[in-house]
Formats: sequence, structure tokens, C-alpha cells
Amino acid sequence: MTTRDDETALPSPVRLRLLPESVVDNDGVTRARPSRADIEHELRATFEDVLQFTAAEPRDGDGTFLWFERALIPRVFALGRLLLVLFLCVREERVSAATPPRLDKDGKTYRRRPEQARNLNTFFGVVRYFRIYLRGPDGSGFHPLDALLGLTADRISMHLVSVATRLATRLSFAQVHATLGWFLCGAVPSTEMLERSILGLGRRTAEWFARAPPPERDGEVLVILFDGKGVPTATDEELARRRGPRRPNSYPDSPRHRGRERRLRYPSKPRRKKGDKSKHARMATMVVMYTLRASSDGAGRMLGPLNRWVYASFAPKRHAFEVARREAEKRGFSDESGKEVQIVTDGDEDLARYAKRYFPKALHTVDIMHVTEYLWKAGECLHREGSAELTEWVEVQKQRLYEGGERDIVEELRRRRDELAVRKDRGANRCARLSTVIGYLEKRLSQMNYKELLERDLEVGSGAVEGAVKNVIATRFDHGGSRWIRERAEPLLQLRCIECNGDWERFIQWVHDDMRQQAVDKGARPILQRATPSPLPRLAEAA
Repeated sequence: MTTRDDETALPSPVRLRLLPESVVDNDGVTRARPSRADIEHELRATFEDVLQFTAAEPRDGDGTFLWFERALIPRVFALGRLLLVLFLCVREERVSAATPPRLDKDGKTYRRRPEQARNLNTFFGVVRYFRIYLRGPDGSGFHPLDALLGLTADRISMHLVSVATRLATRLSFAQVHATLGWFLCGAVPSTEMLERSILGLGRRTAEWFARAPPPERDGEVLVILFDGKGVPTATDEELARRRGPRRPNSYPDSPRHRGRERRLRYPSKPRRKKGDKSKHARMATMVVMYTLRASSDGAGRMLGPLNRWVYASFAPKRHAFEVARREAEKRGFSDESGKEVQIVTDGDEDLARYAKRYFPKALHTVDIMHVTEYLWKAGECLHREGSAELTEWVEVQKQRLYEGGERDIVEELRRRRDELAVRKDRGANRCARLSTVIGYLEKRLSQMNYKELLERDLEVGSGAVEGAVKNVIATRFDHGGSRWIRERAEPLLQLRCIECNGDWERFIQWVHDDMRQQAVDKGARPILQRATPSPLPRLAEAA
């Protein structure tokens, strides 16, 4: 299924049975706009058929509720298609009556042309309707009815685009095509149309995030969490093989032997060593933002999270901080506001540098679970791995963290390292590992004030962003055998964030209204679908 404006681009619409011969050709195709009375007559006859079907005596084996419900669905969809045809016919009659032979608009003179037929893919199926055309002096033009109703040149309704692309934020394109086939009657968008719609909607996401209004009834403390996730991407070799000419299949009737031919065609890969990365990952940066509000009972508890918001992008990490800075100011948490902002990261040095740059007055916290992981590494240098002594030692250090003894932990590790330095039985290796842990903790002592955070009931962990990484990114993008191109994955990732934020319907309505307004104001035929992706978001300073 393609987006070309020809009769082969969409399945043939269901034929109207009772139209007069003057509007139907020999093949049953509607060649002229039927009248409102003709469509209403067809609609009443079809509804009578449904009533008779419902009240008819059941035949052998046809009287169960399961059978009736299944048989009723296509009849209801047929009624839906007729109602859509009637709606389009009534609106076209009004537009046609109000459109003069010549129309002056924006300094151009448009001349009215005869009605043109069009097949439109809708949720209920493919419908055929007619509308006049206004042709401009330069050869361009538009259909007044399409502009008035917000119909794009893609020949698919915005509601069907919304349903299909929303499913695509959670399922693969092939799974969406198969799933919609269970519910729709012969009007399932192809995977190509799905991808083109995703790329088209993806061109609008940046503007949506920038223009979306802030949430209402926000809290007093803004918490922003950052993390990253590697997504498997295609290598240059894989892309060249994917885009190159396909070799003929030597075994078209025997799927069992395809793997053998593929193994003979390409050289064997070298065996991976321990620690080697196999998925050629490219990082996406995840942002989770919400607020906390002090409880009214005076107990010092912070209630939340309130107005949770997520954002992710394959652009450089700095882009995520630019977006977070913009959203924080939009929600009233600028540097001059005097309100509390807490940044939580996993200890990544790049994230810490950008946090200091974009949120200089914020309280920066390192996730306590990542600190605990380093305590386990230190404990394995002092006690046997898997022993009860190791577990007991780590539990003691964790308690010291909660009680504000982070500097005491570093001092103890220094002392234990010095004791190991005089030993000759593997002391050097353990000293080096302890030095790594000590260096990690020393750089982040100012970000490990967990006792104060617990007293104020603020965040000490990054569980919210860890869960968002799994739900938003990993669930959709990190599958075995999948290989993404970042520019094509970016719009889908942005749309998934919009869906997870609960803004999907508002986003689709905004895109629809914006495209409709352009068509009405400029006399254009807006196109949603795109074949090529947009580049990754640009950094504000480089733009």
C-alpha cells in the first residue's frame, strides 16, 4: 500500500448496491457523486437487512451468540462506511454550493474544476467520495472539502493513522499489521504506510514538546532523573547488505535450507570474547521529571510523584539536559525562582558535568544503589566472594551510608588498602581494585548526603528512571536480532514518550488541527507521511 493518488494505492471500496445506473459503471464502481437521497436509501436498506438478520430464525448451528456476534461485526462496519459516505456527500453539497467558479485567495485566482473521485482508507474500511477541485494559476490547487475536513493527501484518515501508529509504539510494524487485521474489515494499513506515518508524525514531536503547556497543580520540589540505554543499531556492513541487491533464493520451496545458503554466502564471524559487545549499541538518553509536595499533616513527608513526564532521544546527552532545562523553566523552576530542584544520576561523569552546567543551583544526588555496587566490589577485595562475612560487611557499610558516614567509609577503605599493600599474596591486584572504588567515592562525596535526603524525604535512588528505561526504550527497541538506524528510531522513540506521558490524543489533535489550518489558510494539500527521516535533534548552541 503506497501513498500515490491512484486507484491501485488502496483496496477497492465496498460497492453501493442500490445506486442508479447513471452513477455506477459496468464494473460497479461509483463514477459520479451519488445524491444524498440515494445514499440514505442505501443506508436504510442496509439497516433493514441488519434488523432482518437479527430477528431471523437461526439455521442449524447458526443460533449461538458466538456465531451472531461474529456475523454482526462486518454488517456494523458496512453501516459505518455508508454513514461516512453520507457525511462526505452532505459536506460536499454544502461546499460545492458555496464555492464560486472563480475564487481569489492570497493574491491568487483559483478556478473551479469538475468533481474528482477519491478512495479514503478509514477505520471502517475504504470509502469512495467526490469533491470539487480549485486549480491555481501555477498549476497547484486544493480540494475545499478536504481542507475543510482536515483530510490530508495521504488517503488515510487521521484516526486510523492514530490507532495504527499508537500500536506501533508498543509492537513491531509486522505485529501491528497482523493485530489490526483481527479487528478491521479489509482496510489494514501496510507496514510501509506505518513507517511513513511514524516518520511524518516524528517531524512534529520536537515542536509539540516545546509548545505543550505545563501541568497544573504542580508540586514544590522538582525531581529530574537521567539515565542512558544502549539500543542495537545496524553497522555499515549490515546497512550495505540490507540496501544492496537481493540474491535470488536457491531454495524457494524449501525454507529449511535458507540458513545453509546464508552461511555459505557470508564468512563466519570470529568468536566473541568475554565482555565483547555484540549489539553495536548506540545510547539513548532518558529523562524522567516529576514534582513532590509537602504533606499537609506537618509530618515532613513529601507526596508524589506528581505530573510525571518522560523524554528520550538518541541525540547527544546535552540535548536531554537542554530539554529538561526548558521543561523546568516552563513549570516554574528557573534558577531565579528559588524553588528546590534535585538531579539524580547514576554517577556518570558526563551527566554530572551537564547537571552542573544546566542546573547550577540544583541538589545533585548519585543513586545509592550504584554506590552500593561499588561497595560490593570493595568488599570482594577484603572478603571471599559469596561468603557471609562479605554480605555482613556490605550491610554495615550501607547502614553507615544511610547514617551519613560516607566519609568514614572512604577512610576505612584507604586504611584497608594500605594494609593490603604490604602483602605479597595478590595484594597488588586487590589494592588496584580498591583504589578504583576509593576514587569513584571520593569524587562523589558531595553527592552522597543520603542522611539529609532521607530526613527531608527526598530521592536517594534512580528507580523511576531505571523503570522508564525498561518500559519506554528496552521494551520496544532492545530485542534479539533487531537492528535500528538512529534517525529512523528517533521519531518512534519520541512518539513512545508522548504515548507514555498520556498526551497521545492531544498530540494527534494538535497535528490534525495544524495541518487543517495550513490547508485552509494557504490552500495547500498537506501530506503527513514521509519516506525519509529527519536528522537527530540539533543542540541549541549549534543551531
